[in-house]
Amino acid sequence: MKIAVLKEQAPGERRVAAVPETVKKFVGLGATVAVEAGAGIAASVPDQSYAEAGAAVGDRASVVANADILLGVQGPDPASLAGIKQGAWLVAGLNPFGERARVDAYAALGAEAMAMEFMPRITRAQSMDILSSQSNLAGYKAVLDAAAEYGRAFPMMMTAAGTVSAARLFVMGVGVAGLQAIATARRLGAQVSATDVRAATKEQILSLGAKPIFVENVAGIEGEGSGGYATEMSDEYKAAQAELVSSHIAKQDIVITTALIPGRPAPRLISAAQVASMKPGSVIVDLAVEAGGNVEGAVAGEVVEVGGVRIVGHRNVASRLAADASALFARNLFNFLSAFWDKDSGRPVLADGDEIGDAVRLTRGGQVVNARLLSA
Repeated sequence: MKIAVLKEQAPGERRVAAVPETVKKFVGLGATVAVEAGAGIAASVPDQSYAEAGAAVGDRASVVANADILLGVQGPDPASLAGIKQGAWLVAGLNPFGERARVDAYAALGAEAMAMEFMPRITRAQSMDILSSQSNLAGYKAVLDAAAEYGRAFPMMMTAAGTVSAARLFVMGVGVAGLQAIATARRLGAQVSATDVRAATKEQILSLGAKPIFVENVAGIEGEGSGGYATEMSDEYKAAQAELVSSHIAKQDIVITTALIPGRPAPRLISAAQVASMKPGSVIVDLAVEAGGNVEGAVAGEVVEVGGVRIVGHRNVASRLAADASALFARNLFNFLSAFWDKDSGRPVLADGDEIGDAVRLTRGGQVVNARLLSA
């Protein structure tokens, strides 16, 4: 069983799909591991560290040759996988809805592509969930990015020269990223409030010491979709939420938006008029900018200023914490593969009908087989 670790090709991607810790664990299972030269450099993992962990280091052709499993952070260019072993597993974040043509190309190559972002949110899959591990870091980094752009202090400070008021920070979307943003902002001393379309998050917001901002007595307040994700809300709810949020946003110094709906463009949470209502010097961080953005005027990969309000739209935020993001991502991949490892055959075996396998498997036998893609 040969496991190949690919160097990422996507612009700005600094993460790597395996770290020395997981290489050692794979070797302990009886696998051989080959790492593409330079794969971990941007994540502060030199080639020598992989070699010391028991991996062979080489160019892409030698690493891919005869590999049974290929590991990546983002989906590799199919052209770079020419000649891969038929039936080889490709395990990575594959962006199936956004890169459907690439998924079709993986099928044509004979690869069995596994999209880790399709991992079901069930108890036994929690340790395999790349969306949660990476969103956790993104929520933390979003607050640091906001602090870097904000021209004032976060905590209240009482000095001989007078009092500095605490920054008022509002989190929109209380998933994994939003919860970490709340916790981080609270640690920095901000006065934090938050909202979400899912009523169940109100208790979570309170537990972190933040103030919940919720629409009450309007149809659609539950907002709970499959797998714990938010779902599209009723027009009545959207109108009531817009009115409530507009009055609240105007009083905030910082807003962080995190709302995503799988397989669909990010919902628009903040309009240009709401941006204009904020004080000059305020900051908005849009963590959904790559999916179309929660904020009108946000630009992917840029920090723009609109009427004195800075709108932060960094791409691939987790990658900006490459070392920690890689360590967590690598453990997610190891936890997935090791959970299905068959000692007798010396490889992972993912049976048909398994809830996890059926969710993440995109291609097999030259065909796209994933139900979510086939029904899209």
